[in-house]
Amino acid sequence: MRTRGFTLIEIVVVVAIVGILASVAMPLASLANQRSREAELHLALRQIRTAIDAYKAAVDAGKIEKASDETGYPHSLEDLVNGVEDKTTPDRKMIYFLRRLPRDPMAADTVGSAAATWGKRSYASPPDTPLEGKDVFDVYSLSDKNGLNGVAYREW
Repeated sequence: MRTRGFTLIEIVVVVAIVGILASVAMPLASLANQRSREAELHLALRQIRTAIDAYKAAVDAGKIEKASDETGYPHSLEDLVNGVEDKTTPDRKMIYFLRRLPRDPMAADTVGSAAATWGKRSYASPPDTPLEGKDVFDVYSLSDKNGLNGVAYREW
């Protein structure tokens, strides 16, 4: 039986091939999306951690006021964006460590503040059970999923 120049068998074969190709392409697209989000997570963690280290270095250099009972780490992630006064300049210029706070790309929350998407570890908390406190010593993803490398995102 011929339909507009093609047999029914040819049409079925073409549809089957397209279906097979589509079923192969979907997992590859999903994998590419996950790799992209993981690259964003690496970059965001590096940016925030570098900013936290720069804040601590500025405190150690005497540029930022610190009480004797403080660690020298920022009180919140917002301090990195909002800036702090440089006490070594006569006009108290602001020191900024980040232009904007990146969101955790693995976070399900897309509405709240960027700071709320991150887990925060204070200097006083143990490394194996990070807890929030008076300062921000480190950040981690709140996602309970694992990366393509098998390591949980919260351990990156």
